[in-house]
Amino acid sequence: MRGKFHKAIIILIVAIITGVFFQFSIDDRPVSEQEFVFQPSPPPFLTQSTLWADSLLNTLEPEECIGQLFMIAAYPSRGRSDMKRVAGLIKKYKVGGIIFFQGKPDEVARLAKYYQSISDVPLLIAIDGEWGPSMRLENTLVYPRQMMLGALNDNHILYQMGRDIGKQLRMLGIHVNFAPVIDINNNPDNPVIGSRSFGENRENVARKGILYMRGMQDEGIIAVAKHF
Repeated sequence: MRGKFHKAIIILIVAIITGVFFQFSIDDRPVSEQEFVFQPSPPPFLTQSTLWADSLLNTLEPEECIGQLFMIAAYPSRGRSDMKRVAGLIKKYKVGGIIFFQGKPDEVARLAKYYQSISDVPLLIAIDGEWGPSMRLENTLVYPRQMMLGALNDNHILYQMGRDIGKQLRMLGIHVNFAPVIDINNNPDNPVIGSRSFGENRENVARKGILYMRGMQDEGIIAVAKHF
C-alpha cells in the first residue's frame, strides 16, 4: 500500500514539473494586455519603403493627384449599373480608393479584383465594418456590437476578433476598415452612437479600441479610430 502511495506521489510531481515546463515553453503564448496597451508597435504598413509610391506619384498630373484623394462608394447589390458607374470614375478621374456598401462577399471580392485591374494606380479599398463585414455585407459572420463587447472582462477577445475580421477583409481584397468607434457614450440622447460605443468609461473604451485595432493591424489591415 505504501509503495503504491509513493508511486502516486512521484507521478504527481512529474506531472506538475512537466506541466510547468510545457507552460513556459509554448511559443505562441497569448500576449499580455500590458504589452498591447503600453508597448504599442507601429502598424505594419509604416515599416514599408515608400520609394515605389513616391516614384509613381511623381508621374501623375496635378488633376490625377487630386483624384487620388477621393474614395468613392460602391454598391455591389445595385448590379451592373453601379459597376459601370464606379469603373467610369476610376478610368476618368483616377480615384484613389473604393469603399464598399451593400452586397455579398463574393460580389465584393470579384469587384475588388476587377476595379484593381482597370486602375492605372493601385486602389485603396475600404469598408465601414465596425462589427465586421456584416455591418455592410450579407452572408457574413455577425459579431457583437461594441456596447456588448464593452461589458467583457477578457479584453483579449477584442484582439482575437480584430484578427479574425482582418483575415476576412484580406480575403475580400479590402485594405482599410473604418473601425473601431472609440467615442465615449456619455450622451444618452445621442441618436447615432448608442450601441456602437464600447461604453461610458474612457479607459475601457481606449483599451478595447487599441486591442481591436492591433488585431486588425497584425493582419495587415489599416484600422481607423473614429469619430472625432
